[in-house]
Amino acid sequence: MTARERILDAAEELFAESGFDATPTSRVAERAGVPKGLVHYYFRRKPDLLAALVDRLPDGTVDARRVVVAGDIAASLRGLVAALDARLTSSPLLSHLLWREADTHTAVRDALHARYRAVVDLIREVILAAGGPAVAGKDVDSASALLALAVSYRHSVARHAPEDDRMDQELTFVAAALQ
Repeated sequence: MTARERILDAAEELFAESGFDATPTSRVAERAGVPKGLVHYYFRRKPDLLAALVDRLPDGTVDARRVVVAGDIAASLRGLVAALDARLTSSPLLSHLLWREADTHTAVRDALHARYRAVVDLIREVILAAGGPAVAGKDVDSASALLALAVSYRHSVARHAPEDDRMDQELTFVAAALQ
């Protein structure tokens, strides 16, 4: 593993534990086992380190063809949500950190908003592919935005709550409304 990767791993852990503002770069260097100057060599300013962590968040890209079940919007959406969940759970610490820092760091907030828009577009694509002509004239844009909000909520808050997964009910409800 390169020194840069060790620095990013250390920053991810420390920022998640103590928060971005409360973690000095000297602690990041110590955890990574590198001199402090090397942290600043790779990341000129501390916010640059946070921006690099944002870039590490797994993207929300899913090949719609792999999840679409022709004629079954609900099953298609279940497959999509499962794929999105799998991508997110591959990096729970980073996800936690970024959701927490979104309130105070514009770069993080912008990245999460772009991620939300990508999920809206992906949901729309899956609904149109699964629903075919049956969804023509339906409000697919609103349905996509609504489900993307539910997915975003699930990824930011609900995964920390006791098991009360209503996602399946929400997917079924939206699919029925579009049929």
